[in-house]
Amino acid sequence: MNIYWAIILLLIGFAVLVKGADWLVDGAVAIARHFGMSSLIIGLTIVAMGTSAPEVAASVVFSLSNAADAAIGNVYGSNVANLALVGGLCALIRPISVSRAALTRDIPIMLLVSVLLYGALFSLTVGRLESLMMLILFVGIILFMIHSERKGDRQAIKEIEHSIEEAAPRPPKTLWASCLLILLGLVCLSGGAKLVQANAEFIGKSIGLSEAVLAATIVAVGTSLPELITCLVASFKGHDDLSIGNLVGSNIFNILLVIGTAGLVKPLFISSRMAGLDYGVMLGISFAFSVLALIFKKINRAAGVFLILLYGFYLVYLFVINR
Repeated sequence: MNIYWAIILLLIGFAVLVKGADWLVDGAVAIARHFGMSSLIIGLTIVAMGTSAPEVAASVVFSLSNAADAAIGNVYGSNVANLALVGGLCALIRPISVSRAALTRDIPIMLLVSVLLYGALFSLTVGRLESLMMLILFVGIILFMIHSERKGDRQAIKEIEHSIEEAAPRPPKTLWASCLLILLGLVCLSGGAKLVQANAEFIGKSIGLSEAVLAATIVAVGTSLPELITCLVASFKGHDDLSIGNLVGSNIFNILLVIGTAGLVKPLFISSRMAGLDYGVMLGISFAFSVLALIFKKINRAAGVFLILLYGFYLVYLFVINR
């Protein structure tokens, strides 16, 4: 196999991952509705986790392939892409107002979770105990958000309900069809993730880049496609809360759900660079985005340009300094 076929198969893998996530969300939303779950809970759990499903699948496959640095690098790269690349592009389309909920709840939680991650990385091993604690914290944050949103205004709840309708516009009508769709989604996520991992490894060896660097760049952007599409559509339609909330929420999910799941499947033995400088760069960009939001209460076009330049710096760091 040559590098051109590897690139084609990598793109096919991304497409299969995204479609698998769509089918998984469609089936899960239909089952949740069948059992009477409210739109609010569906939006904050199933739909939200569905956008992180490609990252989960990719990082689990990297973990099983003994590529722990790539599993963690995928999370770092996805988080940086969400805030700097996607956030910057959305701001260039139109300035993004940051909601009170994002300022007082979502962004502080994201920063807290990002800082706490170092506790799991410090020993250079993310074991099953640390992973289980991440998943427990993840469930706690989900429950807190549900409780917080239930106390919010009706307009916020309508926004969530609207996002559900866009995420699963034609759910299957029967319970069996829903279960089949979930199964197909899981199969696609597994197969797509294996395609991505195998071809990313081949491309990396062909051009002299590590699998971890490719996971933090090409794979991270590919698995962030659901967030990119959702946020760009939200920006065009003027749904600022949905755009910022999706970006920040996805970063929380990436750290706790993706790393937690990958580490629970198989303990992650990472390099000192991944727990040190690479982690520091991801954390620094997260703080930069948060400072812009907290100080100006808006991500304007100038801030969007700055964020895209910041993403450019990240690429230079990975490809030139940290090969």
